[in-house]
Amino acid sequence: MISSRQLTALVILTLMWGINWPMMKFSLRELSPLYFRALTMSCGALFLYAWYRARGLRLWPRWDKGGGEWRAIAVIGAPNILGWHALSILGVKELASGRAAVLGFTMPIWTVLLGALFFGERLTRRTVLAVVAVGAAVALLTSSEFSALSGRPQGIAWMMFAALCWAIGTLLLRRAHLTLPLEALTIWSMILSSVCLWVIAFASEPWPAWQFSGAMWLALAYGAFINYGFAQTLWAGLARHLPPATSAMSVMAIPLVGTLSAALLIGETPHWQDWAAIVCVTAAIAAVLLPPGLLRPARPPETP
Repeated sequence: MISSRQLTALVILTLMWGINWPMMKFSLRELSPLYFRALTMSCGALFLYAWYRARGLRLWPRWDKGGGEWRAIAVIGAPNILGWHALSILGVKELASGRAAVLGFTMPIWTVLLGALFFGERLTRRTVLAVVAVGAAVALLTSSEFSALSGRPQGIAWMMFAALCWAIGTLLLRRAHLTLPLEALTIWSMILSSVCLWVIAFASEPWPAWQFSGAMWLALAYGAFINYGFAQTLWAGLARHLPPATSAMSVMAIPLVGTLSAALLIGETPHWQDWAAIVCVTAAIAAVLLPPGLLRPARPPETP
């Protein structure tokens, strides 16, 4: 069981991360994707650094002969932060934001598959069903993209590679023997990734004019301080105490919140393929994340 305070925080967190998908799409109307990501991630990382520094958390990584904690930051942060955030924003540029969210949150399924392929983790019947469900979701959205209902087909490729990067980063994080606090790992991964993003953006995108509408500045503030700031602090506080099934429910709800909020905030119209894909991905995530006993009906008490 979780407390009412934890439940409230989890609902707020799910709404924050779900609404962030259409907010990103809105921001890309006035700013190119990599500059958007570099700017919001930089500001968010500095906010988090100041927040945790004020609370006395050890933030400076140690260095030893093998690279120490800096090496862990680079190895885990490259796919988990740089890969996921850079590729996903390119996917959002090409796709409807709700559709991008659905594809991005196929990550838990790829985590299970990669764990089985490279780390000898056991595949179950539920995993096979999850893979089939995700394949159906991707097929639905791909057929829609080729029919020019929304976006362009290459956006699907960006989102699938982004989900794979996130899955790789998750597997590396699970197997890492960290001495650095997880909050510090996240902050430094964001700082180093944002430096890389500034360099890549400068080399590949035109320099922005930095003259935005008022709504755009609000969207940028949301990306920096809500998505990267407050949401991260909420998650850091919840992740240590939430049961796995509760965390899974939050993960499953984010694409649905993204799709519904996109219709309200930026006028995206979901098609039947989107709703069907949400059902498929939700079922797949439930299959790989929820404890087996949770999906079975409870036995009636035996008669004495």
